[in-house]
Amino acid sequence: MDRWEYKSIKFETTGFFGGKLDLHNFDADINRLGEDGWELVSCITTTAGEGVSREVIAP
Repeated sequence: MDRWEYKSIKFETTGFFGGKLDLHNFDADINRLGEDGWELVSCITTTAGEGVSREVIAP
């Protein structure tokens, strides 16, 4: 029987109203986890309102 393990990481956005993701840090973290054998399957955002992302969650 296969055994699965799950991990979620959260990235805070920046900017006066939020919504800006530091892609350099995001890529570095995702690549580091990839080297450890993790595979990114999706990303979702939580909204602060009016289309502005508060956080990016990578489950």
